Amino acid sequence: MQQRIKSAAAGKTMTREELLARAEALIPVLASRSSEAESLRRCPDATVRDYIDNGLLKICQPKKYGGWELGYDVLCEVTQTLARGCGSQAWVHMVLADNPLKMSAWSLQAQDDVWGKNTDQKLCVAVAAVGKAREADGGIVWNGTHGFSSGIDHADWVICGGNIIREGKPPEGCFVVMPTSEVRIIDDWHVMGLVGSGSKSFEVKDVFVPWHRVVKKTDYDEGTAPGTLYYTSAVSKLPRGGVSAVSYTAVAVGVAEGFLDNYVKQTATRKSRGNAIAGQPGIQMGIGISSAEIEAANRMYLGSIRECMQTIERGETYTKMENLKGKRNACYAAQLAMQGVSRLFNAAGGRALYTDSVLQRQFRDCYAASAHHSLVWDTAAQGFGAYALEQAKEGTRD
Repeated sequence: MQQRIKSAAAGKTMTREELLARAEALIPVLASRSSEAESLRRCPDATVRDYIDNGLLKICQPKKYGGWELGYDVLCEVTQTLARGCGSQAWVHMVLADNPLKMSAWSLQAQDDVWGKNTDQKLCVAVAAVGKAREADGGIVWNGTHGFSSGIDHADWVICGGNIIREGKPPEGCFVVMPTSEVRIIDDWHVMGLVGSGSKSFEVKDVFVPWHRVVKKTDYDEGTAPGTLYYTSAVSKLPRGGVSAVSYTAVAVGVAEGFLDNYVKQTATRKSRGNAIAGQPGIQMGIGISSAEIEAANRMYLGSIRECMQTIERGETYTKMENLKGKRNACYAAQLAMQGVSRLFNAAGGRALYTDSVLQRQFRDCYAASAHHSLVWDTAAQGFGAYALEQAKEGTRD
């Protein structure tokens, strides 16, 4: 393993090329730990340590707190690379590397709480608005049972979504951040795909949260939260709820690439009842079609997030239409990756069904990544189509 890097605060800045090279070197390491990840139902501690030691969790973290402030496209590329080795461990990288960007929306006081003494502090999230809070002196008191918090076993802090309840007033949506030591982790992650992501639930009971660790949902969604106004980097201006779904696509595409590589290697020498499989035209055509779908998925989703980052870097407005298009492309790319994997798995033979087969694990992981609620294809397609028709009807163009 490479020697631990210095933080940006010490004058070291990582480049896209350096990060991708480090991720590439970890592919066989993650592959060798994939069975352990599934057995643990969470990411191995050694893998998270490798992520920290190689600077892979600070891609979008503010430079003020030791990060690299690189584009969201770089985060996706690194995650995609890692996913060729193991989808579950790559998923944990994706969330632990993305969450510092979410945290950068909070006040600097809150960010000091998290990173002031240790810039390696890790965050997990559960953004669904299930928490309920009541006002108290200096803050709020939070309660709720939150689900699908990937990587929580490794997190020092948690970000929760919910509402502040006031008598006679409508609920006020918000997000809060609190130490993981103040929550109870629920070991309920028993699933068929991304088994090693450890996306468990947790319970919060009567935890006090000071006001500086609370962000209004409206401010967060509109890009007017305190940290968003402080930072000037392009990645800090990334719109949420649209093109940002590409981070999940990155896992699906990376897993598909790993699956394709393993399938080709196994099929090249595979025999069935004494007959060579590689010589069959149907097998050859399947590889050609699936490889095209997976490459198209890669180019489609990465092209969308790169265009977004370039637009923001130029100081231009990333429009609603562009955001809906980015979401559409992220979801469709995941569909393409899933199609490519499914076609080849159906031709992989009975040996692929054994639990020690890497192909069945990658098949499950690709489907699980593509099933994330941010990648629902019908919703994204309908949303883009409806807005395109609305713009055409009004004779305007966003």
